[in-house]
Amino acid sequence: MDALIINFAPVLQITDEQFFQLCQINELIRFEGNADGRLLLMPLVRGLTSNRNANLTAQLGVWNRDESLGIAFGSSVGFILPNGAVRRRSPS
Repeated sequence: MDALIINFAPVLQITDEQFFQLCQINELIRFEGNADGRLLLMPLVRGLTSNRNANLTAQLGVWNRDESLGIAFGSSVGFILPNGAVRRRSPS
């Protein structure tokens, strides 16, 4: 399923704090924000995909612990990219 895209840019600008609050009060919806102001509503994953993601995250965590090459994050973290886009991959 593709993301639903809403373009708020012509009408209003959502601040980082407002975006965070929007994610918190709608925790069952996965939001992402593009640098151009579009808001993406991402479809939730199903059980099999969630299980695969959990296994992959566990493997990444073990590898990172053993190799000490950096910091590994789970899928529910959000990042603000240099171009202003916000990427958040799952509900809080």
